[in-house]
This record gives sequence, C-alpha cells and structure tokens, in this order.
Amino acid sequence: MDYQEIIKSAKKEGKKIVFTNGCFDILHAGHVDYLEKAKALGDFLVVGLNSDKSISRIKGKCRPINPQNFRKKVLEALKPVDLVVIFDEDTPKRLIEEIKPDVLVKGGDWKVENIVGADYVTSYGGTVKTIDFIYDISTTKIIEKIKSGNC
Repeated sequence: MDYQEIIKSAKKEGKKIVFTNGCFDILHAGHVDYLEKAKALGDFLVVGLNSDKSISRIKGKCRPINPQNFRKKVLEALKPVDLVVIFDEDTPKRLIEEIKPDVLVKGGDWKVENIVGADYVTSYGGTVKTIDFIYDISTTKIIEKIKSGNC
C-alpha cells in the first residue's frame, strides 16, 4: 500500500493527521522528544523525510551522514511515528498539499509565518504549531564535536 492510501485510510477512520518534516540525520534525544510531542497533537504522525539529494543541496556535500533508507528505518522504529515519506524537493510544500494534515508542526526555532505550508494548512482550518526544544543538541553539534576531537 502506498503512503497516500495509508493516509486516506487513517482519515477515513477519523484520525487527526499530524505532519512534520526534517533530515533526522543522526537521531538524538532532541529528535525523540520533538516527535513524541508532535504525536501528542493528534492520532497519526507523518514524518516527511528529506531525501539524500535534498539534504546535500541544503546542508552541503558532506551531508547526510546516514543514507535516506537508514534514516527512514530508524524513524519507522520510533513509537510516535506512524508513517515516513521521503521527499526530494528542498521543502515539503508538495507533500503537505498532498497529505493535507490537520496539524502542521515544526521546531520552536521556526516562526509560524515562516513555516512552509502554514498558509495552506490554515486555509482549510488546519492548525500550525511549534514545539520548543528542551535539549541543546543537534546533528550539526554532534558532527562538530566528533570533528574537533574534544570528545
């Protein structure tokens, strides 16, 4: 079954669809906390996962560290995640318009007005939320720590 059929089925069952997206390159506690909080906003959490090509365009030639199929497998194993969809574009705009989530979620480092797809989601009565980070950690910080040798 393809992801569109899975989402259609979840909607038919009356589930509240939550969508978020990201690279999720080196999974850490911040990611897990964020995904748990995102899932708490609804019944069915869809994670849009940047493809390897899109991450390289956005973050540079040395990224991602982990290939998309590995990142997808790890995300799918997490309890809050119901579905992972890989996208090739630099933004998840097309995917958001396809899925039409009830709730669109991004991290607290984003202003709602700058979240891709926010206007679209609110146009049909959906909501846009941001989630504050409680861990001072990121994939970039992990990579920098490893490179510096100050482990």
